[in-house]
Amino acid sequence: MDRVTDSFLADFVVEHELTGLAADKKFEHFASFVAVRRHYNGETFLTDEIHTGGSGDTGIDAIAILVNGSLIVDVEGLAEHADLSGHFDVSFIFVQADRGAGFDGKKLSDFGFGVKDFFESKPKLARNDAIKNAAEIMDALYKSGTKFRPGNPICRLYFVTTGTWQNDHDLEARRTAIEADLRSLKIFRDVSINCVGAEQLQQLYRQTKNAVSAEFNFPNRTLLPEINGVTEAYIGFITLDDFLSIVSDDEGELLGSIFYENVRDWQDYTAPVNDEIRETVMSDHKDRFVIMNNGITMIARTLRALRRDRFHIEDFQIVNGCQTTHILFDCHDSADSSLLIPLRIVATQDENVIKSIIRGTNRQTKVEDDQFFALTDFAEQLEDYFLTLPDAHRLYYERRSGQYSRLQTVHATRIVAHRNLVRAVGAMFMGVPHQTTRSYQSLRETIGKEIFAKGQRLEPYYVSAFSLYKLDVNFRTQRLDPKLKAARFHILLAMRLLANPTVLPRMNAHEMQRYCDRIQKILWDNAKADDLCAKAAAIVEKAATGNFNRDNVRTQPFTEKVVALCRKEARSAER
Repeated sequence: MDRVTDSFLADFVVEHELTGLAADKKFEHFASFVAVRRHYNGETFLTDEIHTGGSGDTGIDAIAILVNGSLIVDVEGLAEHADLSGHFDVSFIFVQADRGAGFDGKKLSDFGFGVKDFFESKPKLARNDAIKNAAEIMDALYKSGTKFRPGNPICRLYFVTTGTWQNDHDLEARRTAIEADLRSLKIFRDVSINCVGAEQLQQLYRQTKNAVSAEFNFPNRTLLPEINGVTEAYIGFITLDDFLSIVSDDEGELLGSIFYENVRDWQDYTAPVNDEIRETVMSDHKDRFVIMNNGITMIARTLRALRRDRFHIEDFQIVNGCQTTHILFDCHDSADSSLLIPLRIVATQDENVIKSIIRGTNRQTKVEDDQFFALTDFAEQLEDYFLTLPDAHRLYYERRSGQYSRLQTVHATRIVAHRNLVRAVGAMFMGVPHQTTRSYQSLRETIGKEIFAKGQRLEPYYVSAFSLYKLDVNFRTQRLDPKLKAARFHILLAMRLLANPTVLPRMNAHEMQRYCDRIQKILWDNAKADDLCAKAAAIVEKAATGNFNRDNVRTQPFTEKVVALCRKEARSAER
């Protein structure tokens, strides 16, 4: 392995706290992260969620399934998307990693065969639990094939080594054969096989650290008067070609990271207004689009003029105009490239300005209040509170997707995604671990009411997050059997009941601070925290009696069984 790749790998291993893994496993996680991050820019994720490498991996080291821009790790997560959206835009990403300094033709062929076998109704290869879980999601998706938009799923393969791809005739023949085999299934709208060597691997890893940026022409603009908190702002219109140069990546794909996902996701053509926008773009009176459409609002951390009408934009978001952007991208092959798009760009570093623009532009059409949660005072207080904790015990609450992911001083394992915090609090302090996956929507509806509500103590949120962090460490270091992951939120509940079996105070009560302090003291002692995780896991394993099927563990009766065993354990400890 060359020195640069070795340095990048070492950086990744430290950031993701994977130092205890074998060298080949470290590289598998590294390659998986780089390949998937290229297409997924949502919430911070850990490679544990996508890694499949090991016995029974069918030649596949990682599988990521993206649905409507979100990473789906179980069928319950897919069910949630089915409730929220009437369509599925699906991408399957497969990764095989080889630390060798060359491309092995047999390994490449085995990889392709494993991927093809993954989609077979009667697979020939033995599968481990991780492959089975991914296949279960895949089966559920194809059973809902009528919801596929804009067509069948995309299939992407990444064969990653530390060598150099030199278009060798035999290797290219194998790559072409794999692509032909997958296309012959007739279940994908596109198939791509990427053979990634050291140079491209380094480039892709650098991209995970850099903010998204673009250069574009903006001749038809007006500079707005000075505004407090705003570096500069423009309003005007831009051609379709120039607009697409901002919102597309080097591969010609739409940048998923530029949409403020907590506000409004792409609604496909199930929304009548989207059909109307498309009809206008494709009609004979498309020149009216610029006066009929409200246009696009962008917020950028950096915006600077390069020369005359040429601009550089960096670290930007489209905070209003998600629907319009998707339609323009969807129609770009057949639409007039000179179509004019209304555009407003605001350059600011001020969070209050950003928040006010997001609220103001999105109040023009109906958006559910809980989708604005990241902008609430409580969310900001929670983020600030997490940052007040000592360095050794600090976590970073990610109000907005990706806000910490490019800070090299922050380990990815210590970034707490909002969705995971909702689940952790629901499990530990609401006592409903069975709702954290299968009935997540009902848990989400309590935000701002029963949890994440004004006036509540902040300590339970940190304790929940840190408990989940310590539990994940125990899984990552293999102190706990991976089969227990299916019930990890039940383990969190058991951890609270064992660490502090006294009556749970109200979330807004002063006593809650003292209640949480008792748990926190245990969590901050590594040996005691590991012991607590082990005891909680043992109780959950006893409750499961060997059956870790989600139909068993993700139910209210199972929760009640865990609670009863914890109380019995607490009574025994008192004697």
